[in-house]
Amino acid sequence: MSLSNQSLAYGQAGSQMASSERSTLRRAATASFMGNFVEWFDYAAYGYLAAVIAVVFFPATDKTTGLLAAFAVFAISFIVRPIGGIVWGHIGDRYGRRNALSLSILIMSGATFCIALLPTYAQVGMLAPLLLLLIRLVQGFSASGEYAGAAAFLAEYAPDNRRGFYTCLVPASTAAGLLFGSLFAALLYSQLDTEQLHSWGWRIPFLLAAPLGLIGRYIRLHLQDTPKFREMEQAMERKEAEHKVPIRELMGVHRKKVLVAIGVTCLNAVAFYLILSYMPTYLSTEMGMTETDSFLASTVSLATYIGFIFLMGKLSDRFGRKTMLIAASLLFLGLTVPLFGLLEGQGFVFILLIQIAFGLMLAMNDGTLPCFLAEVFPTRVRYSGFAFSFNTANALFGGTAPFIATWLISQTGDKLAPAWMLVAAAVVALLAMLCISETAHRALADE
Repeated sequence: MSLSNQSLAYGQAGSQMASSERSTLRRAATASFMGNFVEWFDYAAYGYLAAVIAVVFFPATDKTTGLLAAFAVFAISFIVRPIGGIVWGHIGDRYGRRNALSLSILIMSGATFCIALLPTYAQVGMLAPLLLLLIRLVQGFSASGEYAGAAAFLAEYAPDNRRGFYTCLVPASTAAGLLFGSLFAALLYSQLDTEQLHSWGWRIPFLLAAPLGLIGRYIRLHLQDTPKFREMEQAMERKEAEHKVPIRELMGVHRKKVLVAIGVTCLNAVAFYLILSYMPTYLSTEMGMTETDSFLASTVSLATYIGFIFLMGKLSDRFGRKTMLIAASLLFLGLTVPLFGLLEGQGFVFILLIQIAFGLMLAMNDGTLPCFLAEVFPTRVRYSGFAFSFNTANALFGGTAPFIATWLISQTGDKLAPAWMLVAAAVVALLAMLCISETAHRALADE
């Protein structure tokens, strides 16, 4: 074969390989996006219908107490998140990211579907909220493996120079699930009267969990595990090593990284659940907006937020994760209280602009955080480190945020209580981020 023919053959092989890698990366991105979308639509449906659930499952209370009870069930489901993080991290680090993700979406969809079949308080009394709590615990356990697993999965597939962009698909798909949930809730509120909504309408979004979950699981099962995980498996076989308990290595060798990761995630946890999940309830119960308008405002702001996330993912590849996360903390410190203060007495358009501003600040954090958490831990404990730190922060600060905000407002009469919660979280995240070096612009660590 001539030299020119050899060069042509090598070029064609390289082109085919590059095309194959791009195809695999696209399928990995699609699998992560779809699966995470399904899980978080399931999870968000509860938050958006909290006011209805309060009446259906806690009717013997006044409006505020019923809402507190509904948010308490929401918060209690987060208790199992750190435990779930350990379990799913163990499965993901020992048996593969794909296996963990395929199982978690099946559990989440099944649990969510069961909520649609629950009897009400009027039918079985206190058994109804107890069954709701049990299913929410199962949901919390399942969700604890989803976000971390999807981010680790994409980080290990993505090119080093575009890792931020690809991993930002995870928060984007989470927001897309919330957006779909918000649209669905707005549709229910606008098309059904109160009696219909309370008797059967609230069940509809939960019924969608079964078919959506099966679709997400199918997509994930038809994809190989990540190159990084397969390389680690081969290396361990050659060394005849046994990596039995990832959490033990994580807490023994990487304890400082875990503490920093929890601190950095604190802001994301509080901001995510206050701005994207609690805000429609806050606007309708505290600011006097109608349910339809509050959901419409949240829907529009969520759509812009998804666009912001992709922008922030690209910017984090250019400027680094540390720069972006510190900037987000500073913005929350300086702007949160003034923006919350401007909400009262304003019209729809002005409130929408404020929500978009909050979405921009959150996207700066949320579009960068998953890549940072994937980069800070090595391959051997990446899933465990991400899952445990992310879920611990969400259990302590995220899941409790709507409950604490509602309780603080009821006790103090101060409608700015949620704003001060965000400011406190921003301080913690800023201090944590100052304790660690930049993680971008380098290959993922294996050890």
